[in-house]
Amino acid sequence: MHDKNELCKKITEIYPDIGTCGIDVSVDYDRQKNVWVVDLKKDNHELKHFLELSDADLCMENRQCVALGLEIAQLKKNITGDQY
Repeated sequence: MHDKNELCKKITEIYPDIGTCGIDVSVDYDRQKNVWVVDLKKDNHELKHFLELSDADLCMENRQCVALGLEIAQLKKNITGDQY
């Protein structure tokens, strides 16, 4: 399993405009659900994304972070007020 700091760093490398680890982006492992919880915050908007271990592996291997990318896109729309 990956380290939460490594995963956070990878997410901010892939999506550099979402923010900074520990400030706008936090990553923690939920042992009960066996998933990574990616918490994205910007201004007064917040979004929690549950990243399956297999998806985290693909993300770390630079192969895909599609579900997370869709969530980030939605957060950006919410912030800008763009509904399209």
